[in-house]
Amino acid sequence: MSDPSKLPGNGLALYTAEQRLRRDESGWTLVQGILAPVQFLVFLVSVALVLRFLATGAGYEAATISIVVKTGVLYLIMVTGAIWEKVVFGQYLFAPPFFWEDVFSFAVIALHTAYLVALFTGSVSPTGLMVIALAAYATYAINAGQFLRKLRLARLEAEALS
Repeated sequence: MSDPSKLPGNGLALYTAEQRLRRDESGWTLVQGILAPVQFLVFLVSVALVLRFLATGAGYEAATISIVVKTGVLYLIMVTGAIWEKVVFGQYLFAPPFFWEDVFSFAVIALHTAYLVALFTGSVSPTGLMVIALAAYATYAINAGQFLRKLRLARLEAEALS
């Protein structure tokens, strides 16, 4: 590729050469690479448990535990992701290449946190809690898609530079 600052189909590159090196050398990249599929697996199991409860009324406790675990994994990946951004881009959040992913991540966190608040205050019925969880999961799925798109663009960028 003639201009390494350009990325095929996207315009600008995600990483400068220095950022790419920091990304590749950081242990936080591995942490994110492990936590992302773990979170997705927890999400799939939890969605199944939530839908089972909504369809049959059975398994409220299992669904609740799975949502709490999913939320914990989300918080963990968000904190470690912020550290990753600091290492790679020099700022904890809203680095230009991941600005909109970070913005949407706050909606994901807000909905997951709203679920926990409603659960621990007892202010919402079990069915209402599951609806909040599904809303949180819908935003998570969109956000995961945003990050998968960036992963694909990073791979295209690496191919273009090699």
